[in-house]
Amino acid sequence: MLVAADKFKGSLTAVEVAERVTAGLRRVLPELEVEALPVADGGDGTVAAAVAAGFQRREVRVAGPLGDEVTAAFALRDGTAVVEMAEASGLQRLPAGVFAPLAASTYGSGELLRAALDAGAGTIVFGVGGSATTDGGAGMLSALGARFLDAAGEPVPPGGGGLAELATADLSGLDPRLAEIELVLASDVDNPLTGPKGAPAVYGPQKGASPEDVEALDSALAHFAKVLQGPAGPKAAAYAAAPGAGAAGGIGYGALLLGARFRPGIEVMLDVLGFARALDRADLVITGEGSLDEQTLHGKAPAGVAAAARAADKDVVAVCGRLALPPQVLGRAGFRRAYPLTDAEPDVAKCIAEAGPILERVAERIARDFLT
Repeated sequence: MLVAADKFKGSLTAVEVAERVTAGLRRVLPELEVEALPVADGGDGTVAAAVAAGFQRREVRVAGPLGDEVTAAFALRDGTAVVEMAEASGLQRLPAGVFAPLAASTYGSGELLRAALDAGAGTIVFGVGGSATTDGGAGMLSALGARFLDAAGEPVPPGGGGLAELATADLSGLDPRLAEIELVLASDVDNPLTGPKGAPAVYGPQKGASPEDVEALDSALAHFAKVLQGPAGPKAAAYAAAPGAGAAGGIGYGALLLGARFRPGIEVMLDVLGFARALDRADLVITGEGSLDEQTLHGKAPAGVAAAARAADKDVVAVCGRLALPPQVLGRAGFRRAYPLTDAEPDVAKCIAEAGPILERVAERIARDFLT
């Protein structure tokens, strides 16, 4: 039995989901062998999943999205680092109720990448998602040695809004170690940098951006990409249109400029976590996340787990807080069945508040349905 689930956002971490599912299964079958492999798709929770799989947790002080110092973590094992931009520049790093769509910076994410280089990483998996920022990765690049100056030769203000003042960009000071490593951009979104499907238009509103802010950010990021054609050449425009450039407020664009290779986050993380080996040992796989819905099918962790398990001819069932997919869609995605907490407890507020105990009851039902 393999439990490879993502977090239930706002209720349970991926590690806690695995613990609760295991407890429920063993109430029915006390001797059941259960292997837990918490998973993530590159967004928040990615470092925790790597640590749960045996990576070493490293902590470093970096700049938060508003410049205040925060303690952020990355994971390291055998020369591979897993860096999660949300650790430094995520929405959770903002004070409650505070948004800064124009000013939030990814500078701390660049400091995290530098810390991974300092730790000797030869491969860096850069998981991006859950960002508070829409600066195209300009802050990150600055932390790694790039310079972005206004017409007076002064550094432009932090955040995507400040890029409207950009006159010149200098990439010559970028950390030379970046050219010697493998950098993998891991994300569950494939948006371009700008335009109707770009970072400001699609994700800006959830970061507090008004319609006017979205327009200003889209214009500023387009200007950023245009100015970068000076030091970076035609690839600056090509990368802006590339899949993944718009991930996490455009930090994907900055990563592509650094030579990153874009891959769906869950594919990368399954490789890094050793999922294939764990799958070989399993008869049944339990995966899941807080809401199993249409978004799940577009690169989220449970869909990646189900696809890999189906390819190995292994049965997969899902646990979730809320289910918004019909049985036929679940079947096509590789799921035998899904078990929402709302089946056990119709009160949604109670499901969120008491997700752990309810999930244990759901796991008991899975054990009776599939294992006895």
